[in-house]
Amino acid sequence: MAVILDLSCVVLLLLSICLCPVEGQNLGTDNVSVIEGEMATISCRVKNNDDSVIQLLNPNRQTIYFRDVRPLKDSRFQLVNFSDNELRVSLSNVSLSDEGRYVCQLYTDPPQEAYADITVLVPPGSPIMDSREDVVSEGNETELTCTAMGSKPAASIRWMKGEQELTGEMTVDETYDRMFTVTSRLRLTVSKEDDGEPVSCIIDHPAVKDLRAQRYLEVLYQPEVKIVQAFPEGLTREGENLELTCIAKGKPQPHQISWLRVDDDVPSHTVITGSDLFIENLNKSYNGTYRCVASNTVGDAYDDYILFVYDSRADEGAPQKIDHAVIGGVVAVVMFAILCALIVLGRYFARHKGTYFTHEAKGADDAADADTAIINAEGGHNNTEEKKEYYI
Repeated sequence: MAVILDLSCVVLLLLSICLCPVEGQNLGTDNVSVIEGEMATISCRVKNNDDSVIQLLNPNRQTIYFRDVRPLKDSRFQLVNFSDNELRVSLSNVSLSDEGRYVCQLYTDPPQEAYADITVLVPPGSPIMDSREDVVSEGNETELTCTAMGSKPAASIRWMKGEQELTGEMTVDETYDRMFTVTSRLRLTVSKEDDGEPVSCIIDHPAVKDLRAQRYLEVLYQPEVKIVQAFPEGLTREGENLELTCIAKGKPQPHQISWLRVDDDVPSHTVITGSDLFIENLNKSYNGTYRCVASNTVGDAYDDYILFVYDSRADEGAPQKIDHAVIGGVVAVVMFAILCALIVLGRYFARHKGTYFTHEAKGADDAADADTAIINAEGGHNNTEEKKEYYI
């Protein structure tokens, strides 16, 4: 009887063991991106390892590491860590030939595999920037090119003019060794404000940061002309002298500055010295428009000065500047005074209002008709009633 009980217990124990869930082994790894010439690390990780063997294979299925032993004779592979749960291996001085799929293998039944893809990044060389012409005139179009050579993957190119981002036309060419050359062309219509403005091409690539080339625009533009009255400071009056200065700026600098009088000749005793014009002893016959014309290789530009000669006492008849604030204040004070006077007069008449009888009205109240009233008024001076006043 005891033997039967023991056997039943054993059977129950075995059944319980079989019914218990067993967690399986898990093999995992990660893809790796590495810049050419740097170091890559491959990690084969095992969860719940039951002493199964881990090994790492290269893309050609050659064993790099079997547990902690390296059969492959490539000293660039080095063991970083080995345990029941991880085999970690480093690869130094990575080249394009190392790119591919590496295999983490776990000797189970059946065997398990996990794959780590190594991607080798190759940064482009320094960008090459060029322009169709070194100097361009305002209003014309210029073309700039920027080239990034020998990268993997292909780079992208952005353009900046000062703080403004611009868009170019980009072309990508793949070479025989799986490398890429990228060229971007930027067409730009320039103005005089663009002179000296920096234009940059910026290379974007996962293997490099802040890679750019820059050059400054050189723009030619026609002169900007302005006439300044150097003397006198105020009105131009008869008998005085006049001195004008022509200020002209351009790129290149104006090579010629000339003076003329529009629709008439310049006075005979006018002295012109370069950009300065001098007329002495002004009179009203000199009235007119005087023009300064400046020229450079881009074009011509001018500015006009209208001369009006006043008589010698022009200051006396010259219009004075009107202070509108003062006038407004005076008007306000006058209006206030008038308003106050009206109020005072109104109160005075209201307090002294009364009733008066004239000679023509005397006796009119007792008359039977108008004729009798007139007769009474003419002859009734002795019976005149005294003046009556009523005060409020």
